[in-house]
Amino acid sequence: MKTENLKLIATSTEDLRVIAAHLQDAIVSSTDIAHLKKNKILLVQLNRFMWEDVEKGIFRKNKRIRTVLKFDNVISVLSKNIAQNEKDNFLEFLTIETNQMPDKSYEINLIFSGDAIIKIVSEVIEVKLDDQGDFWESKTKPKHDFL
Repeated sequence: MKTENLKLIATSTEDLRVIAAHLQDAIVSSTDIAHLKKNKILLVQLNRFMWEDVEKGIFRKNKRIRTVLKFDNVISVLSKNIAQNEKDNFLEFLTIETNQMPDKSYEINLIFSGDAIIKIVSEVIEVKLDDQGDFWESKTKPKHDFL
């Protein structure tokens, strides 16, 4: 089954909110994160839950798709509470927080469950989300408990 793959570009904090909404509940292995320092690029490969399909109708199947999140013009990358070399270390994506710094650069925080954070300092906001290949059916749909 072929689906039209999602491709998004973010150049503002508002655009990043749209990308964050599409990435909610995505799962990433810490080994699928690569900082290419010389090229000023950060790549994150995630298994994205396709919330946009769930919203279209009650009887649709739960689906996931592999997607690549690419950050350009990256100055530095730091992480907190992430075991970077552990193959079985999976992170569940929650949201993106963005702050413009006094020098006009941006601090972009990728927030994951378990208080795990990837902090990206970037010259500008230039982020691409690009689905890869075909989706697959997921047995479960992410569920959130509300207080």
